[in-house]
Amino acid sequence: MEQDNHRVKSAHINANLKVLLLDTDYYSLQAINSYLAWDRRTRVTYMAESVEDMWRYLNKTPLAELPDVIVMDADHFGGPVLLQQHIERLRAHIPRLMIICLAQMSDIYLIEAAATAGARGYLLKSEVRLHIAWAIVYALDYPFITTKTITREGERAFQRLHIKVTTLPPRRQYPELTERIRQAIELCVVKGMPAQLAADEMGISLHTIRSYIKEGYRILEAYDETEYPENMSPQERAFMRLTSFEEKDELPPGERPETNGG
Repeated sequence: MEQDNHRVKSAHINANLKVLLLDTDYYSLQAINSYLAWDRRTRVTYMAESVEDMWRYLNKTPLAELPDVIVMDADHFGGPVLLQQHIERLRAHIPRLMIICLAQMSDIYLIEAAATAGARGYLLKSEVRLHIAWAIVYALDYPFITTKTITREGERAFQRLHIKVTTLPPRRQYPELTERIRQAIELCVVKGMPAQLAADEMGISLHTIRSYIKEGYRILEAYDETEYPENMSPQERAFMRLTSFEEKDELPPGERPETNGG
C-alpha cells in the first residue's frame, strides 16, 4: 500500500493539466492565473472573461488542445439552471473534462446545480486562495471536493443527492515555520516582491528578510520528503511546499475518477 501511495503521489507531482480559467472579475482572473503559473502541474491555456468568450474559444480549438480542467466562477452564469446547463454542455463537449467551480459566497442552489451536473468541486475563493493548484490536483482522486464552508452549508443537499463530498485538507503545517518567516516567503516567492520592498512592508531590514527566506527554505525542505523534479528551482519547490495540503490517505486505484490528467 505504501508503494501504491508513493506511485500516486509521484504521478501528481508530474501531472500536466491544461487549464481554462473563466472569471468576469479581471483581478481575480489574474490572481488565479499567477498562482497556477507557479505550479508546473497546471498550465493555463486560456483566460475567458465571459461565458460567451469561453465558448468561442472552445468551439474553435482542436480536440487535442482543449483543456483538461475548467476553473470557473459559478456566480456569473445567470443562476442555477443556466449553470447546470453549461456544465452539462461542457462535459458533453470535452471528454473526461474536470470542472471546478469557484464562488465568492455560498449559494446552496448553485452548489446543488454544480454537483448535479457533474462538476468535480465547489470552492470558496476566500478559502482556497493560493492553494488552487493543489486543489485541482487533489480533485483528480475524488468525485467532489469542497472547502469547509461549502461542506458545512451544503451537508443536507449532498446527503439528499447522494453525493460523496471530500473537504480539502488544511494547509500543511511546518512546526518551525513562524508567521513572520511565512510572511516573508509569501511576499518574496508567492507575490514576487523584491527583497527590499518586502522588508519595507514587514518593517524589517534587508538582512533580516534574507535570513527569513534562507531559514524558511531550510524548514520547508526539512519537513517535506516529496521528490520534486531535479530541474525545479528553489522558488518553485518553496511555493509548492508552502501551498500544499496536509497529507491524506489516497483512494484505491479503482475508486479514482477518470480525467485527462490523472
